[in-house]
Amino acid sequence: MNGERLVAAAAQQSLSRSPIDKHLDPEKWPEDKVKKWIDILIVRGYHSPLEHSVYTFYIEGCSRVCSHQLVRHRIASYTQYSQRWKKTMENYVLPPTVTRNEKLREMFIKTVEEAFKVYNELIEEGVPPEDARYILPQAVTTKIIVTMNARELLHVFSLRTCVRAQWEIRYVAWKMLYEVLKVHPLIFTHAGPTCLQTGKCPEGVPSENFKK
Repeated sequence: MNGERLVAAAAQQSLSRSPIDKHLDPEKWPEDKVKKWIDILIVRGYHSPLEHSVYTFYIEGCSRVCSHQLVRHRIASYTQYSQRWKKTMENYVLPPTVTRNEKLREMFIKTVEEAFKVYNELIEEGVPPEDARYILPQAVTTKIIVTMNARELLHVFSLRTCVRAQWEIRYVAWKMLYEVLKVHPLIFTHAGPTCLQTGKCPEGVPSENFKK
């Protein structure tokens, strides 16, 4: 079922005595009415009907730093690669601020790869992966399946597409936004950082990233 139509029909049902079948039928309820009701929801802040449209993402190659930030959004479902039961993937993320300096880059890589070496040695000595993982850096990559409804996604985008968000979670959030725009532009056409929606920064002062 089309998520945008379902959201609009749910909103209309709160005020209508008509059966919902009418509002789910494109011939009886044209797209312009769907758009009208979604616009009303967004503008008036009546967001509960947005929870009926659900989206699932597969995110691979982000760091544990990034996934730790992602799972702080609690109105969602997550399934992540297990470091407890499986040996971790020996891949890691290099922050741009580190790669700009060759000395720092070499130091970072050396430290991470030494951690992987010790990790493997611990496992070879009989330490289970669930305990050996304590030595791993947060730069190690992971993969995670994320399911969120439209209401929570709009909240995530308002925070995580902002220039104040850390670069990696910001990149992931923008990728997620691009994907949902392909399928449901009526819901997400105005999605993005809070400042673009309200015209002002909720934290008062632009971040250093914004000033740059």
